[in-house]
Amino acid sequence: MNITIRTAVPDDAEQILEIYAPYVRDTAISFEYEIPTMEEFSARIENTLKKYPYFVAESGKEIVGYSYAGAFKVQAAYNRAVETSIYVKMGKRHAGIGAKLYERLEEALKVQGILNLNACIAYTNTFDPHLTNDSVMFHERLGYQMVAHFHKCGYKFQHWYDMVWMEKLIGEHVENNC
Repeated sequence: MNITIRTAVPDDAEQILEIYAPYVRDTAISFEYEIPTMEEFSARIENTLKKYPYFVAESGKEIVGYSYAGAFKVQAAYNRAVETSIYVKMGKRHAGIGAKLYERLEEALKVQGILNLNACIAYTNTFDPHLTNDSVMFHERLGYQMVAHFHKCGYKFQHWYDMVWMEKLIGEHVENNC
């Protein structure tokens, strides 16, 4: 599959929302209960692009995945850290799309002077029809390390889910680096 990575635009919202909707409706990967409206999703893209990168992966004219970064925390001291997110179209996962998206995201974030990438990931300790730990394994393959494990903090599908934080350092932490 030939994949092109490009910056997302608000007009991509329809195809991106088609990717995201099954994650909301059928999985505990997203803790949202309701699928956002097209207008809300378009605004999310537009707001993210004001400060952070937002990329889509295309195969031909079809968007097959997307990734973006957002504020880790709003206080100025956190300006060198972001939270990363990634979603790949169901049926297209495990084809290298996610790695290409994250590679491009990481490149863009390095240019911005970002040093810490943080991923907040739903986690299960047992077999669950709505959640696997594939995201944890994906992030491990890309060099992220587990840094926190919160227990039973998300409730969806009449089940309590854990949440883990994974982190990847992509730059040197020196004094006066702000």
